[in-house]
Amino acid sequence: MNKILQMLLLQQELNDATNGEGWEKGLTKNGKQIDWKRCTYLECAELIESYPWKHWKNIDAKPDYDNIKIEAVDIWHFIMSQGLEDYKMQNLGSIETLASNINKLPNFQTFTADITPTTKNYYEQIEVVEALMKTLFCGESTEALMESFIDVAVQSGLNLDALYKLYIGKNILNRFRQDHGYKEGTYIKIWNGEEDNVVMQRILDETEDISPEELYKALEKAYPKG
Repeated sequence: MNKILQMLLLQQELNDATNGEGWEKGLTKNGKQIDWKRCTYLECAELIESYPWKHWKNIDAKPDYDNIKIEAVDIWHFIMSQGLEDYKMQNLGSIETLASNINKLPNFQTFTADITPTTKNYYEQIEVVEALMKTLFCGESTEALMESFIDVAVQSGLNLDALYKLYIGKNILNRFRQDHGYKEGTYIKIWNGEEDNVVMQRILDETEDISPEELYKALEKAYPKG
């Protein structure tokens, strides 16, 4: 199975459902402007906040790698969306072409290997995230953006299989949120003292090979009633 292609197809489907078909032109069905680059660099900033980089505060703290992985998956949502928009609006090819080009990236082989702990210190890891932001701000190619993201994912403890599993989880959670009043502001994000992301991740950890449909049902069962 081409997991990159599967994720791109799911992201296209989610964006079509959430923003309306034609979102690649930069507007939602409600006329709201879409800026995937802004979405991405703000998520990068949130990922950096999971590191104890502040010299004046909590100097003995450790990175929150569980949250770093979640933030990396959030970044992946937006980078895929940017890639899908680029390829459609610039006539660069189909979703299948985009997937194929990602699979050919120089660091993709590292991405498909077993997960190994990074040898970089906290500050060097942050610099890798900032390199992704630089790629974004400098308007480099879609492929350069994807390659830079893979560097972030790998140092965050994610290979392709791990990213795929978490992406499926977050994709279904995003769909669940939309179905339960996220845009309207009525969605409950804290479930019995835990953020919905944490609940979703625990369900994934406890249930091997859970299908998207089964995960949605499990979220529905765990969601606070009223």
